[in-house]
Amino acid sequence: MFRFVFRLAAMVALSVSVIMAVLDTTRTVAASALVLTPLNASWLAVSPDTRAAFETFVRAKASPLVWDGAIAWVLNQPGFAVFAVLAFLLYAIGYRRQRRTNQFATN
Repeated sequence: MFRFVFRLAAMVALSVSVIMAVLDTTRTVAASALVLTPLNASWLAVSPDTRAAFETFVRAKASPLVWDGAIAWVLNQPGFAVFAVLAFLLYAIGYRRQRRTNQFATN
């Protein structure tokens, strides 16, 4: 059951990654120059209130160093790459290994 949830979340993250990649590709073609939109800019465009609430939550519960160090770095990366890595990690967690029984010929 949990594997299904992780694989479903991986599919959603991969879908978001493809949508963000298509948007960046369209902007790149229109500008005739490479355009990579950071995750922070995309998040602020979609929902600035949740972005501010997330920053407040992390600074209050964890530490301002966590926000300034790790999370700010991730938010400055291209959005499609962040979601692609997230999709890969979620799929790896939910991956079901194939059993290796009865794969060899018997005498």
